Amino acid sequence: MPSKSFNVTIDKKISSFKKTIFVDPDKSISIRSFIVGAISQNISTAKNVLESEDVFSTINCLKKLGVVIKKKKSKSYLIYGKGLGSLFAKKNTKLNFGNSGTLARLLIGVLSTTPGIEVNISGDHSLNKRNMKKLIELMSKFGSYFSPKGKNNFPLKMISTEMPVGINYKAGVSAQLKSAVIFAGLNSYGTTKILENEKSRDHTENMILKNKHVIKIKDNKKKIIQIFGKENLNPVNINVPGDPSSAAFFSALTILNKNSTIKIKNVGLNPTRIGFYHLLKKQGAKINFKNLKKINNEPRGDIIVKSCNIKAIKASKEHYVNSTDEYPILFVIAALINGNSIFKGIEDLANKESNRIKEMQKILKQIGVRSIYKKNKFTIYGKGMIDATNKKIYVPNLGDHRICMSAFILACLTGAKTVIRNFETVYTSSPSFLKIIKFLGANFAEQK
Repeated sequence: MPSKSFNVTIDKKISSFKKTIFVDPDKSISIRSFIVGAISQNISTAKNVLESEDVFSTINCLKKLGVVIKKKKSKSYLIYGKGLGSLFAKKNTKLNFGNSGTLARLLIGVLSTTPGIEVNISGDHSLNKRNMKKLIELMSKFGSYFSPKGKNNFPLKMISTEMPVGINYKAGVSAQLKSAVIFAGLNSYGTTKILENEKSRDHTENMILKNKHVIKIKDNKKKIIQIFGKENLNPVNINVPGDPSSAAFFSALTILNKNSTIKIKNVGLNPTRIGFYHLLKKQGAKINFKNLKKINNEPRGDIIVKSCNIKAIKASKEHYVNSTDEYPILFVIAALINGNSIFKGIEDLANKESNRIKEMQKILKQIGVRSIYKKNKFTIYGKGMIDATNKKIYVPNLGDHRICMSAFILACLTGAKTVIRNFETVYTSSPSFLKIIKFLGANFAEQK
């Protein structure tokens, strides 16, 4: 894991390839495994954990809250659970969430209803810019307090409630907010009820599902989650699959790179995480799922992708919730296929690590691809596969791993002379990205 910043330069197209790879373990499940383990009884185990900066931030925060976490071997950890309501920190302890919005929202959910918590919370320069108004409002309903009052971004002081009471919550597209409410509800009196209008990531529910006395789910047309507070959680034994979001970048590269095939082994195939693949299959992409199985309530299997021609993308707002993280690379695909691709219902992309709509527009413009974002409709005027060897792409320090990886794939396919600043931000989610892309045949240089 690099401690210093570095830039990456790319100036050659990638050749065709036929390869088998493993991608980094799933970040969402890795972070949740530590948090659930910390508030469960006895000792939990987490195997094949993503050892990235976001996960290390999770471990460091939990250790500051009195949780004992021991590394057994590479990617394998023991978590000595303290039980619900038992996390503790000295007054004004500083918790730094790094770049992780997932960690911030989920751990604040836990701490909001944990008695005696008064901590100063912050993140890196990117996370500190992100709007936390919805999270603050939700946790305030449980009784917690944030100061300065009216401030909606980090750094903040958070004071937990001594008498938390369950709430009713109508969930939107954010799985992080839903999970924060679940975690807050676990240590609240009474029942917390969540009505899910749009099905979002359900890793948190899957992880605690075996605790029948704690959680009840009715999954009809609209999903209803009930959390029964003040009940102990059994320890978990998690084996983390590969991250489908990390796999998406190599899948996109394969689809667009002539005469190429890739097999990505042991990837998480949770239905709430594979909207990217289903959307592209509808457009004619050659994507297949093989060797399917389920472990820890999480489906997984191999993804096999072959290069092919696909139609312009038409993504309605319904697609957003199950392919949130993949939109930057979808924009790259849209730029390099023929026809006008249209993306609707994506306004939440403006509040990610960067404004992903605006930043991807800037990148695509540098290679001559026109796009318009108007009235929550993003249109990319695809030009087909571009030879951009006479053009340059420059990506400044945005603190956004998805933008960095998307720009890298774009450079590999077009040959544009590309400089991506502060590429170390990719290590928050995909520390093996450069190793894998080099194995596939990409030419690049690192510059400190």
